[in-house]
Amino acid sequence: MKSAKIISFIALTLTGLVFVSQSVQAGGLDLYEISTPDVGLASAGSAAGAQDASTIFKNPAGMSLLDGPQLNSTLQALYGNVKFSGNSKTLPGGNGDNAIGALPGASLFVAYPVTKKLTLGFGTFSYFGLAEDYGNSWSGRYYVQKATLLGMSLMPAASFKVNDWLSVGGGLNAMYGYLDAQTAVNNLLPGVPDGQMTIKNHVWGFGGNAGIMIQPVEGTRIGVNYLSQVDLNFSAKPGFTGLGPGLGAALANPPQLDLGMTVPQAVMVGVYQEINTNWAVMADVGWQQWSKFGEVAVGVNTANPANSKDLTTQLNYDDTWHGAIGAQYRASEQWRFTGGFAYDTSAVSDANRTVTVPMGAAYRMGVGAFWKVSQTVDLGAAYELAWSGNLPVTQGTSGSYRGEVSGSYNNACFNFFSVNLNWRF
Repeated sequence: MKSAKIISFIALTLTGLVFVSQSVQAGGLDLYEISTPDVGLASAGSAAGAQDASTIFKNPAGMSLLDGPQLNSTLQALYGNVKFSGNSKTLPGGNGDNAIGALPGASLFVAYPVTKKLTLGFGTFSYFGLAEDYGNSWSGRYYVQKATLLGMSLMPAASFKVNDWLSVGGGLNAMYGYLDAQTAVNNLLPGVPDGQMTIKNHVWGFGGNAGIMIQPVEGTRIGVNYLSQVDLNFSAKPGFTGLGPGLGAALANPPQLDLGMTVPQAVMVGVYQEINTNWAVMADVGWQQWSKFGEVAVGVNTANPANSKDLTTQLNYDDTWHGAIGAQYRASEQWRFTGGFAYDTSAVSDANRTVTVPMGAAYRMGVGAFWKVSQTVDLGAAYELAWSGNLPVTQGTSGSYRGEVSGSYNNACFNFFSVNLNWRF
């Protein structure tokens, strides 16, 4: 394998490892389930809800509607069923493990009114990232064995109450990105086992979050939220082990790789409407720019700048749309129940789906229960199912360096379980 072909192989392998999200969200990989009480609504009306301090992320303008200083903390567990089933065309090696099993999550939000007009807040949470592990010897090992991509956000924010019916807000999205990916390398020699390539890196990326909250009459809220893109420019030298004689010599000093990744920008419009003292309904519609995420910039830095190589790989992602409806029922002074339904379009067609990012359209259904323990403390629990059904996939071609992986993910779904504490102090 000549040097130029080796560099191209490394770059293309890296682009194949581009995947995100702590759990696959319906229309893409960006999460609505960021460990907040909105899990019990399938995130319906999130841009207009403003019922706790997690509005710092969903719509920072909503902090102006909170009743005094508040803290909201949530613990979340995700369990996925993402199991590949190969057909007769796929490479030998088996179906591998359940790619996404159990994953933990957590969030913390604090909002504090400084004056009657100005409220400051801070949140720490993750809405971007995924961990998957197929095992080392499965049929798609030349595309991915296991990988973790995590984006953890720190968000200071402020809200200003312009008048009785209008509030505005904004925040800084400081995201810490972590990448750790591992894939097998085909040595192409009879009797010689696979080698392995790993890459690790961490970077910071920055963006913004802005919102408007309109309350034309008591009990009616309309919210609009804009979340800007965040660029995570990972850069690291890949590490290799177990290479055959030819590849081992050629890759003894691999080049520095730059991987430019864009966390998509998004817009969400939400409505919250109280029907009476017991019932409220909510809905939202949203858009995410996954087509920009699909343009992955890959650079190869060498000692000689004249030999540097840059390319942009188009992964054929589509922008996605989200719609949700939900309801809230206050059974008594102490108890409140929620339920919601959402649908997200897919960021990839069946033809462009990959084993590194096995996502598709999703239906989400959530339920929740909340108990007012005292005048200052609420406890809650929620569950959500995100269902994608059967997802066919074909990646690569027969006879190519990494071979063909063909089959489907049957009954693909994700289960979210959350418990939360809301403290008014």
